Amino acid sequence: MHTAHVIISSLIALVFVIAGLAKASGNPRGLSITREVNVKDGPARFVGVVEALAALGIVIGLRNNFVQWIALVVLWVDMSGAMYFHFRAEKIKSSFPPFFFLTLVSIALVTI
Repeated sequence: MHTAHVIISSLIALVFVIAGLAKASGNPRGLSITREVNVKDGPARFVGVVEALAALGIVIGLRNNFVQWIALVVLWVDMSGAMYFHFRAEKIKSSFPPFFFLTLVSIALVTI
C-alpha cells in the first residue's frame, strides 16, 4: 500500500505544483479556468500559491506524515471549493478535474 501512496502523492504533487505556479504567476492560460467560473485574479493567484506550497508539503511529507497530511487536507479543501465554484457558475462539465483530484487526494489521505 505504501508504494501506491507514494505514486498517487507524487502525481498529485506534480499536477498541483504545475497548476499552482501557472495560477500564481498570473499566466492567462493558468487563470483561464478560474476566470471561467467568475473568480477574480487576486484570489485565484493566492489559491495558486497555496496549491504550489501544498505540493511542496506533499513532497516534504514523504518523510514526515504529519506535513503530508496537512498538505493533503489543504488540497482537499481547495478541490472542494473548486467544485463549489464550478457548480455555482453552472459549469458542470468543467467540474470533472476538481472532482477527479478530490478523489485522488481522498485516496492519498486514506492510504497515509
